[in-house]
Amino acid sequence: MKIMALSDIHGDINLVRAKAEEAKKANVDFVLLCGDLTLNDSRTEGIIGPFKEKGLKVGIIPGNHEPTSTINFLTERYKLVNLHGYSYYLDRVGMFGCGSANIGLFQLSEEEIFNFLEKGHKSIEDKRKKIMVTHVHPSGSLIEKFTHFFPGSDAVRYAIEKFQPDLALCGHVHEAEGIEELIGKTRVINVGRKGKILEL
Repeated sequence: MKIMALSDIHGDINLVRAKAEEAKKANVDFVLLCGDLTLNDSRTEGIIGPFKEKGLKVGIIPGNHEPTSTINFLTERYKLVNLHGYSYYLDRVGMFGCGSANIGLFQLSEEEIFNFLEKGHKSIEDKRKKIMVTHVHPSGSLIEKFTHFFPGSDAVRYAIEKFQPDLALCGHVHEAEGIEELIGKTRVINVGRKGKILEL
């Protein structure tokens, strides 16, 4: 199974078009958008269309730049997979997630973040491979060292340690784009705007 994951698009339609083309050429099975699709909840036009025009299946979560209502609207309009507190599985790979962040206009408390992740994980805990998708990064991670402004999430860290997903994908800290590390057996990746194509 091949996945493209990216985050922090911030309404950049040209970026979306380029990534949709790249995903199609790479023959990916699923595209994961890890939050901050917009800039302050504006410019939703053209964010999803290029992926759907290529016949790609898309999963999304909100970031700290858009509310859940925007994600719900896009999910319904384009028939997307909403992973914000939910789960999805494809070819024995289970995905679960929580969007938003622990700061900003559309923030969640640490308790809410963990509850969303726990709820989603329950439905896919028996799957052979698991992917956890968040916008915010885990506390105490290498990613956190790239910023003085965006604290990592204790809830995301605890969820990684408790559920031990194979992959934990996030964004949020632009300066840490592409940074990878291991927390236990979990490969943690800040997928960023350039994105990552991953095979499981």
